[in-house]
Amino acid sequence: MLTFALFGAGRIGRLHAANIAAHPKARLGLIADVAHDAAQTLADQHGATVGSVEEALATDRIDAVLIATSTDTHAPLIEAAAAAGKAILCEKPIDLDINRATAAVRAASAAGVPLAVGFNRRFDASFAALKARLDTGDIGTPEIVSIASRDPSPPPLAYVRVSGGLFRDMMIHDLDMARWLLGEEPVEVHAMGSALVDPAIAEAGDVDTALVSLRTASGRLAQISNSRRAAYGYDQRIECHGSKGMLRADNLRGTTVEIATAAGYARDPILHFFLERYGPAYKAELDAFVEAVLAGKPPVPTGEDGLAALRLADAAQQSLETGRPVPLPQG
Repeated sequence: MLTFALFGAGRIGRLHAANIAAHPKARLGLIADVAHDAAQTLADQHGATVGSVEEALATDRIDAVLIATSTDTHAPLIEAAAAAGKAILCEKPIDLDINRATAAVRAASAAGVPLAVGFNRRFDASFAALKARLDTGDIGTPEIVSIASRDPSPPPLAYVRVSGGLFRDMMIHDLDMARWLLGEEPVEVHAMGSALVDPAIAEAGDVDTALVSLRTASGRLAQISNSRRAAYGYDQRIECHGSKGMLRADNLRGTTVEIATAAGYARDPILHFFLERYGPAYKAELDAFVEAVLAGKPPVPTGEDGLAALRLADAAQQSLETGRPVPLPQG
């Protein structure tokens, strides 16, 4: 049994709290949040106590921490938890600054504590099945990975201003998926972006529509398409083209029912947002973390995976600003 302290009682914290409480090998021991009332409400729902970060890290009754607070707190909380010897599952990104993020990952490594980063899309059943078939050579050598990831609507401007930009906030999930599926590290990044959804996003210094191309040393390619607006729902698709064929994972819908009439064919719309689309993936992510820690194995995705995705996001931002492809060091 792994006893967790949950840092953060907001929207994503509430999801994690329910998953921990329902897990047969985990227990939600303590919740810490600067919003005490939110923490208390959540604790009451799941039989946990409310306390401070310091209290959580000082007691032997807590084995692991799940960090679901604002991004600017992730790195210091990782370092504090590492110093206290707690296993760590942290929402992405580790930090918006690569040097600060690297310091946090190094602290966890030096302390010898497990650190996993919440790239939950790796645990989506369809994406995981696609990856497994890719790894068994069903389509031969992978040559092109295509990822479409589009939100139904943009976040509030107040969030955009502190998010670190589309590449570090939104596309970082897709950059991690591209690395995972390519099987090789990208050595070149080329990005283009525009503010087509809301001019205020451009005024905030960000883009809401972007394309990124990645190339590996062997020539494998990936292309990522992001938009902050998709009128038809939460668009999440992957296609992998290889020397012997193609693998594709499509959007999920409320049901598989299709109706055919004289007016044509119709199906349910795709799921509306990430809490619906990736609800099962968050549960699988927690399960993988718990099983790894209890077995004494390194959980994945690792802190190094978090750093690699952040480096790609930084390179994409640099490419956008310069209008040129950005080379990345090999090895």
